[in-house]
Amino acid sequence: MSSLKEICSGLPLDPLPPNPGRDPGVPHAPIRTPDLTAEDERLALRNALRYFPPSHHATLAPEFAQELRQYGHIYMYRFCPTFRLRAYPIEQYPCRTRQAASIMLMIMNNLDPAVAQFPQELVTYGGNGQVFSNWAQFRLVMRYLSEMTEEQTLVMYSGHPMGLFPSLPSSPRAIITNGMVIPNYSSRDQYERMFALGVTMYGQMTAGSYCYIGPQGIVHGTMLTVLNAGRRYLGTDDLRGRVFVTSGLGGMSGAQAKAAVIAGCVGVIAEVDEAPLRKRHEQGWLMEVTSSLDHCIKRIREAKSSKTPLSLGYHGNVVDLWERLLLEFERTGELLVDLGSDQTSLHNPYNGGYYPAPLSFRQANQLMSTDPGRFRNTVKESLRRHIKAINQLSNAGMFFWDYGNAFLLEAQRAGADVEKVNGGATEFRYPSYVQHIMGDIFSLGFGPFRWVCTSGDPQDLVVTDNIAATVLEEISAGASPRIKQQYNDNIRWIREAGKHKMVVGSQARILYSDQKGRVLIALAINQAIADGRVSGPVVISRDHHDVSGTDSPFRETSNVYDGSAFCADMAVQNFVGDAFRGATWVSLHNGGGVGWGEVMNGGFGLLLDGSEEAAKRASLMLNWDVSNGVARRCWSGNSHAYDTIQRTMEENRQLRVTMPFPVQDEHVLDRALQG
Repeated sequence: MSSLKEICSGLPLDPLPPNPGRDPGVPHAPIRTPDLTAEDERLALRNALRYFPPSHHATLAPEFAQELRQYGHIYMYRFCPTFRLRAYPIEQYPCRTRQAASIMLMIMNNLDPAVAQFPQELVTYGGNGQVFSNWAQFRLVMRYLSEMTEEQTLVMYSGHPMGLFPSLPSSPRAIITNGMVIPNYSSRDQYERMFALGVTMYGQMTAGSYCYIGPQGIVHGTMLTVLNAGRRYLGTDDLRGRVFVTSGLGGMSGAQAKAAVIAGCVGVIAEVDEAPLRKRHEQGWLMEVTSSLDHCIKRIREAKSSKTPLSLGYHGNVVDLWERLLLEFERTGELLVDLGSDQTSLHNPYNGGYYPAPLSFRQANQLMSTDPGRFRNTVKESLRRHIKAINQLSNAGMFFWDYGNAFLLEAQRAGADVEKVNGGATEFRYPSYVQHIMGDIFSLGFGPFRWVCTSGDPQDLVVTDNIAATVLEEISAGASPRIKQQYNDNIRWIREAGKHKMVVGSQARILYSDQKGRVLIALAINQAIADGRVSGPVVISRDHHDVSGTDSPFRETSNVYDGSAFCADMAVQNFVGDAFRGATWVSLHNGGGVGWGEVMNGGFGLLLDGSEEAAKRASLMLNWDVSNGVARRCWSGNSHAYDTIQRTMEENRQLRVTMPFPVQDEHVLDRALQG
């Protein structure tokens, strides 16, 4: 394809492409406010120009300076490709190795306008989850990948391609780091400055690691969360007529509408930005849309009464929705909501991640850029209102949980009443969904495993769905009662996945599996490629939000109680271990989910091509990728993880893990400390 060859030829310099500026037909990232000094601006401009020969500096410098001052960052819109970026079939990429072509496909999917939140700013999801920092980086990466051999590795520094370096055929084809900032300088304010300078980047989780698969990536986890919340809080997994209220319909939060309907409940999701609301409605993920609170209340009552699954998008502020639900309760005594959560991007509260009441979307964007200090105070006041309404509804019987988006963390920082009496450093009045709803699945080794059919053929996805379901059914038949429920939920999910039409972008699927399931699914898919039942290679991956991939004390490791919740050895070890056990590419990020400076996380991509070598890599790497985290959780004192890693060692005699001896008599400690 000539367009793919063009973007793989590097930076177009002779002549320079025209500069059409920003496309008004697509959503754009909020204006950033890095508060640069005059010297900082000069440095940012100098850093941007180093991608280009001096003969072009006089032309590019004024427009880059304008972008910096107008948008708070130099995106280099002039070099944004004019043709549609999407996951084209792997055979169409002009590459010397399929491994490089698979990385190109995944990058293109992350920047597909049907997938990406702000495609022209290279943001995939979460408001600021960058694939690259600017378009020059994108074009250079595509050229490097097209030229790469199997004895080279692409080294990526926070969006910047440092180059191709000699390596072994067994080495990863790409090593990615994002946001690796010295800890004492890893603050939000420092980040805004460094991102504006073009020297670091916030890759979220799967944005900067090229592994995002659209909102489907979180639909399954959200569905499991809602189902398990019903089991834990309501005593049932029949959620017909039950109401789940939350917020956010963006790249990740957009999954909530589809997940609510699959779980069988009534999902009411508030969203202040009309663009994602309409996008989810047009994609069929959102059944109804309204901007009327009166209509919201009417439809909630109707759906509760008829016990009909519904996803209703409220175009407005979630604070107004919560306060109206509280008003209805105070007026009538009728509690219209059973379950509640929040998925606003509060890892980024002051730059478009949270839109405060009472401002409109447009008013908030304007205040954000013209008076950041006042905007920050407005956000804090809104969070206090937000929590006040939730607290009163919770007191009336509604069950609320934090979805790992830093909602309770930022509410606490804003002075809201979220403190847990006698709680630990990572505990709040309401639980994290990891702590109370999903936490022990990580200790059992279960987490989000995914794959992408690089042929682009929907039939390949059907075949791999059937392979995965068959594998899980075979394992489930001999599973212990503790994990049988996990298998059954995932078998139901994968058997019904096709009819829910969740594919947005690449032909991809996700499910939750443990170590054994992941390995056996990968090997079975690899064999199907070898046999010709699957027509092209398959990339396997996972969300960073997983058993071993993320150290995040307010989410993934919030149920680690030995004092190590704020340590990041697990995520770093996982990144290194995946790299030398066979991953096609690996990544390590600062930030993601809960926010910059709050998390360390990593991920991988591995290409299955039907070869014996691919099978060997998959088996070795996937076993490590799960056992690492289970072993850490075991050492922290988790009994489920202890049992899981003990069983894994019995199945693999080469695995030897240091096992903890728990203190059985607390009086031993008392006597020692009193003496």
